[in-house]
Amino acid sequence: MGYFSVIATDTWMLAQGIFSTLFHLQRRSTRYFDIGLRIFSIPCHPEENQITTHLHLFKTDLYNSQTTLINQTLRRRRRRRGRHQNRFQSNHQSLQLHIADFIRNGNLSDAHKLFDEMPQRNMVSTNTLLSGYVKSGNLATAHDLFDRMLDRNTVTWTIMIGGYAQSGSIDEVFALFSQMRMQSGTCPDHVTFTSVLSVCNDEMRINQVSQIHGLVLRLGFGSTLLVCNTLIDCYCKSHWLCSADKLFNELCERDNVTYNAMITGFSKEGLNEKAVKLFVDMQGFGLKPTEFTFAAVLCACVGLGDASLGQLVHGLVMKSNHVWNVFVSNAMLDFYSKHGQFEDAKRLFGEMQLVDCVSYNVIISGYAWNGKYKESIDLFNELQFSGFDQKQFPYASILAIAAAQLDYETGRKIHAKAIVVTAESENQVGNALIDMYAKCGRLEEAKIIFENQVCRNTVSWTALISSYVQNGLYEEALKLFLDMQKAGICADQATFASILKASANLASLGLTRQLHSFIIRSGFMSNVFAGSALVDVYASCGSLRDAIQTFKEMPDRNIVSWNALIAAYARNGDGKATLVSFQEMMESDLQPDSVTFLSVLSACSHCGLVNEGLHCFKSMTEIFGVVPRREHYASMIDILGRGGWFDELKNLMAQMPFEADEIIWTSILNSCRIHKNQELAQKAADQLFNMELRDAAPYVVMSNIFAEAGKWEDVANVKKSMRERGVKKVSAYSWVETQQKIHVFSANDRTHPLMNQIEMKLKELAAQMEKEGYKPDTSCALHDVENDIKVESLMYHSERLAIAFALISTPPGSPILVVKNLRACTDCHAAIKVISKIVRREITVRDSSRFHHFRDGSCSCGDYW
Repeated sequence: MGYFSVIATDTWMLAQGIFSTLFHLQRRSTRYFDIGLRIFSIPCHPEENQITTHLHLFKTDLYNSQTTLINQTLRRRRRRRGRHQNRFQSNHQSLQLHIADFIRNGNLSDAHKLFDEMPQRNMVSTNTLLSGYVKSGNLATAHDLFDRMLDRNTVTWTIMIGGYAQSGSIDEVFALFSQMRMQSGTCPDHVTFTSVLSVCNDEMRINQVSQIHGLVLRLGFGSTLLVCNTLIDCYCKSHWLCSADKLFNELCERDNVTYNAMITGFSKEGLNEKAVKLFVDMQGFGLKPTEFTFAAVLCACVGLGDASLGQLVHGLVMKSNHVWNVFVSNAMLDFYSKHGQFEDAKRLFGEMQLVDCVSYNVIISGYAWNGKYKESIDLFNELQFSGFDQKQFPYASILAIAAAQLDYETGRKIHAKAIVVTAESENQVGNALIDMYAKCGRLEEAKIIFENQVCRNTVSWTALISSYVQNGLYEEALKLFLDMQKAGICADQATFASILKASANLASLGLTRQLHSFIIRSGFMSNVFAGSALVDVYASCGSLRDAIQTFKEMPDRNIVSWNALIAAYARNGDGKATLVSFQEMMESDLQPDSVTFLSVLSACSHCGLVNEGLHCFKSMTEIFGVVPRREHYASMIDILGRGGWFDELKNLMAQMPFEADEIIWTSILNSCRIHKNQELAQKAADQLFNMELRDAAPYVVMSNIFAEAGKWEDVANVKKSMRERGVKKVSAYSWVETQQKIHVFSANDRTHPLMNQIEMKLKELAAQMEKEGYKPDTSCALHDVENDIKVESLMYHSERLAIAFALISTPPGSPILVVKNLRACTDCHAAIKVISKIVRREITVRDSSRFHHFRDGSCSCGDYW
């Protein structure tokens, strides 16, 4: 019988399937085949359940074995795939490293070629190539690659933003930053914020800085020191020190950079005491100053005028071994040269082991600052052969010398050199060119330079505004200031100083108050110089009350502030208040300077305080060590001359270390006119005739003296001399402001639209003045004509026309301010006293020498003027 005799059909079919499987597994494991043979070798006629049991055991064992084999197969496949993936990753990383090497060596074309050959590109490789193009300055290719990227992360956007920030493309920076957030929804990180904020370095961007600050807080970067330091720096550069200081005080953590930003901000805004205090606090917290710290604090020392403090800082520089740092050495050079210690500056420059172009710029500027123009130009010529980048040469300093000396030809030569090396496109050079051309009387050329500037900043606008002010074009300066505001350019303290000077010369009290409000809104009222300028302007507008109030509201006061107040009292003829303020200033531990003494002497001159003036002049040298300059001698001679102390006047002139100039002789001539000293007047006139006079004032005084004496032939000779020398008398004119509009009048002017009403008011006043006992002083009508014509001509003097117009154009009882470009005559002075009594108004007249405050028939000058 065979081996397979009796097996149930279904069991047999199962056995067939298993055996078929065994042949497939035989080559993998002989164990399974042997098991199968044992099953099919069972003796004849076995029980079916025996075979079933063997098959069940085999099935179980086979399942377990198959599972093990499958797992082993999968592990082998994973190992093979892993080895392949590792080889791929290794190749990919190698390609990335090669790309980075190419970029590092400047081979961007090879890097891009290798990038194109990569089978798969990831974000890292794309960002690496993108960064390479950005760092090379090829922003066009970088942006093209950026546009073709399907996926971008924070790093991608930050690379592009940083590239445009470095190139100065501010609008593109903000456009990308907006797209990053609004269109792609990508969140910026701390590097993104610092990149965007790096372009916010002037007051034009203060709104963006504030908005970014808010976003920084919302995204949780408010405690990130790097971002906060950048924000503080931006606020300082935008002149928003209040916001910078607030953020600084809110920080839980600060480092050197934090303190450096605030110290620099304070020193640049003139808050030098705060800068020095912060410098001390910084060291108290154990933070070591860096070269930037020393540079900022030395700048503050210059502002404070404290030589001993600067020398202490120099000692700290030596101790901290920063003296060999050229950046710090340049700051010390700047300190010594601006602090009157130019010999120390020259010695330091000679001892510096390393000098750069900035070193030369500082020492050349130092020579210019100290009036050593020849030495400055010689050193500039030496610099031509130094090998430094000629575009970085101090063209601005040499142009400033040309402007100071009114040397148009030298200015043009420097302009030509700047054009050759393309330095004229630099804002600092362009601004210096505007200033030079303006001071040399070439306003059209200055305007052309301004209009051709590609990027006009605050300094550019201020330079042209200052040019208009310097040339007496005050209304044009105000119009340009309005254009500056429309262009979105923020004014700085220098702009306000110029525009306030324009307002002062126009004596526009309304405009001054508007500017005051504008300065408060701009955050400059904390600046001691802005406050001092406002004190001076209010005084120039005849509002001594506003000047005093502004002075009292100033948080900090220095010598400039006190000088402004003392000058305000002096200009308005209050000698007693001038001397009291002088004493209060000294009690506040401030030493008077040459400007202080000039104001005090001016007050003594206006008020006839001869003895006080002599004491002040004597104390200058004997007590305070201030060397009198030409203007101090001129003021003292005016005091003695007006007081009639002619012997003392002659003695002082003999002691002067220089020859008397036209200002001094003109002052003597005026004094001779007051006291009828014909002998000395003739001597003064002879001296003036021998000078090349540009000003018509001395001729006018001589003509008036001769006219008062009835010497009409001598009057004719003076006028003939004026014609021969090309000197023209300045026409007298007065102006008054009503309803924010200035109305100008000249003598015998009949062109004003309201002339009929003005004439009626003048005739009405004349009748009332006659009842009050007023009699015209016809000696002031300096023409050889009939007496009636003289009387009528006096009635139509420019200041009287202005007063009459103000009386018909302003509410009853309101004050009137009239400004005259020349000295008021004695007849008008007497007439206005009477008018103030009739109309019961305070009338203020500012002439070329002082203020006259008329009230109830008397004048603040006490008729001494």
